[in-house]
Amino acid sequence: MLLMGVMAYPLRYALADLALALSRAAADPAEVRSTAARAAADMIGDGAGVQLLRDDGRYEEISYHHLDDERSEPLARALSRAGQAPDNEYSTTLAASRRPIVLAGETAAELAAPEAKITAAVLCPVIVDNTYIGYLILTRHTEDAFYSTPEVELARDIAGELSLAVSSARAQERLRVAEERYRRVLETIPEGVLQLDPHGVATYANEPIGVVLGMPRAELIGVSLRGFLDNVGQKELDRRIAECKTGRSTVGATRLMRADGSRRSVRISMMPVQDETHEFIGVLCMITDTTDHIDARGLKRQLDHLRRLDSLGQLIGGLSHDFNNLMTVVAGSADMILSTADESSPHHQLAKDILDAVGTGRTLTHQLLAFGRSEGNRPEVIPIPDLLTDVQALFSRTLGEHIGLDLAFGPDVWPVKAERGPLEQALVNLAANARDAMLHGGMVRVAATNEVIEPGQLAAENAPAGKLVHLVVTDTGVGMEDEVRRRALEPFFTTRPTASGLGLATTAGIVQNLGGHIELESQPRMGTTVHIYLPAAEQKSGTAGEGQKKNAVIGRVLIVEDQPDVAQLVRRLIEPAGYEIAVATDALMAVTQVASGARPDLLITDVVMPTMTGPELAGALRTHQPDLPVLYMSGYTAASLGPQLHLDENSMLLEKPFTRSTLLGAIRSLCGPQPPAPGQPAAG
Repeated sequence: MLLMGVMAYPLRYALADLALALSRAAADPAEVRSTAARAAADMIGDGAGVQLLRDDGRYEEISYHHLDDERSEPLARALSRAGQAPDNEYSTTLAASRRPIVLAGETAAELAAPEAKITAAVLCPVIVDNTYIGYLILTRHTEDAFYSTPEVELARDIAGELSLAVSSARAQERLRVAEERYRRVLETIPEGVLQLDPHGVATYANEPIGVVLGMPRAELIGVSLRGFLDNVGQKELDRRIAECKTGRSTVGATRLMRADGSRRSVRISMMPVQDETHEFIGVLCMITDTTDHIDARGLKRQLDHLRRLDSLGQLIGGLSHDFNNLMTVVAGSADMILSTADESSPHHQLAKDILDAVGTGRTLTHQLLAFGRSEGNRPEVIPIPDLLTDVQALFSRTLGEHIGLDLAFGPDVWPVKAERGPLEQALVNLAANARDAMLHGGMVRVAATNEVIEPGQLAAENAPAGKLVHLVVTDTGVGMEDEVRRRALEPFFTTRPTASGLGLATTAGIVQNLGGHIELESQPRMGTTVHIYLPAAEQKSGTAGEGQKKNAVIGRVLIVEDQPDVAQLVRRLIEPAGYEIAVATDALMAVTQVASGARPDLLITDVVMPTMTGPELAGALRTHQPDLPVLYMSGYTAASLGPQLHLDENSMLLEKPFTRSTLLGAIRSLCGPQPPAPGQPAAG
C-alpha cells in the first residue's frame, strides 16, 4: 500500500517533484538513477533499484535504495545483474511486453539469493526512444507482502519519469560532446575568433586571436575591441555591429594596434549572433592576420587564401553531413506521421510543415556541400533548362525583392557536362555581383542559347570552339569603366572596401575548369553583360539496356548504417512494404553475416563509415553475390563524395535527408517492384 506520506501529499505533486529532481540531476546519469530509486522506495517501499543497460548492451551496476539504509548495500549486491546480457526470462518479457511484471511468494524469492528474503517484487521496463534500456525494480521483504494495483501503476509512472530523464541526460551528453567537438574546431583553426557583445566587448576569444592582439586570451574577455582600433576603425566597428544587428554579415579589412604598440593588418568577417528567442546578442568575428601577406601578390597570396577556404570547406562539409543525418530522422519520422494522421488533423499539417522545413534545410545543406567540396570530380550531364529552373529560387533570394528577374531559354538548349554545385555557385556569384551594382533596384536577365563557334571566333587564347551553350547574364546596374572591366576577373580585385574580390574570379575559374570561356561587356551607367560559353555535352543514343527496368523482385534487405537511429528509421520506413529486413550497425558484422550464408537481395548502406566504407563493403559482399544491388545513402552529395564512390549499373546513391516515398522509389528504380503484401499477388 502507499506510504502515509504519499497519501497526505497529493500524488501528482509527488510525481512533479520527482520530475523536477530528475531534470536537475540530468547532467549526472548516476544521480538520475539514484534519485529515481530513492523516490520509488520512499513513495512505495520497501526498497527500489534502477538497473540500466550500458552502451555495450549489458547491464551496468544497479542503483538500489532501501528504507532501512543498512540493508541497501547487501540487497544491491544480491539484485545486481552487472555485466550480464538482457537475455533472461524477465528481461526478454519486459522488452517484448513493455508492461510491469508483478511477483509474489516463491517467484519473487527467485530474483535473488534466499538471504535477501524477497517476498514481493515489481519490475517496470524503462523505454527510451522506443527502445528497452533496463528496468525499475521494487522489493518487499515482510511475510505475505504484495503490491496493489495502484502501487504498480505508481511504479509505472515513476519508470516513465525515469525514461524521460534518461532520454534528456543522453541528449545533454550528445550536446556536450558536439559542443566540445566544435570548441576544439574553434581552438585549432588558424583564424582568430572573437565573440563580442552589442557594445563591442569580448565575451569569447580563442588562442590565435590572443597572438594577433598580443594579449593572453584570458585577459581579452571583458575588453572592448575599440581599444585596439583608431578613431576611423572604431566608427567602422560601430557601423558593422549595427549592420549585423539587422541580420546581415560583413567582411572588410582594417588595422589593429597590438598591446605592444605594433600594428597589424587584418581582415575581419562579422556575423550576427542571436539567442533562442532570435534576439540580437552580439557578433562573431573571424579575424585573419594579413600583415605578412599584404605586399605579396600573385600566386602565393591566392594559394594561401585557397588553403583557408579548403579548411572552411571541410568544416562546412562535415557539419552539413551531420545535419543531413539528423534531418533524415526528422523527415522520415514526419513522413510516417503524415501517412497515418487524418488530413484534417493538426498532426497532419504539423508533419507537412516539418517536411517543408526539411526540404528547405536539405537545399541549404546541399548548397553548403557544393561550396565546401567543389573538387568532387563527379561531373554529370546537366540539362540547362533544369539548371536555370533550379537556381531561380537561389537567384531570387540573392537579388532581393527590389530587383526583377527574367529567365529566357528554350527546351532544346543543349545540356552541358559539369558538377552541378560549382556551376550553380558560378551563376549565383554573378547574381550577387549584379545585385551589388543595383542598390536602388533594377533588372537581371538570364538567357541560354545554342551556338556553333568556329575556331578563333572567340578572341581569347585557348577559347573553345564547336557546339557551345551560350549563357548571358545582363543587369541594369551602374556598369564599369573599361579599366575596371579588364581587371574584374582577377582574384582579390574589387572596387568595394567590404568585398573579397573573389566572386567573379571564382566564376571565371569554374568556367575555365569546365573548358569554357567567359567575357564581360560593360559601360558606366549602362549595366553589365556576362557571356559564358560552355562545351555542349555529347548526345549519346540510348543503348539496348538503357531505361529497362529490372524484373527481379526483392524480399531480403540488409541495412548497414553506423548511426543506429538512422538505421532503425530506414527499417521503419520500408518494413511496411513487406521486405524481410536485417540491420547491422557495423560493416564487419554485415560481412560476417553474408560469409556465413545470409543472402540479401539488396544492400542499403551508408557511404562513410568508421571501419569500412560503403563501397568497400559492397565489394566484399559481391565476392559472394556478384549481382547484389547496392543502394548507397549519404549526407554528402555525389559531387562531394568524389572518387571514393563509383556507381555502376547495379548501384545508385540516395542523398540524405529522404522520406519514405523517395526511399521506396529509389529501391524500385534500382531493383524493380517490391514484394507483395501478405495475401496479395505480386505486381506484374
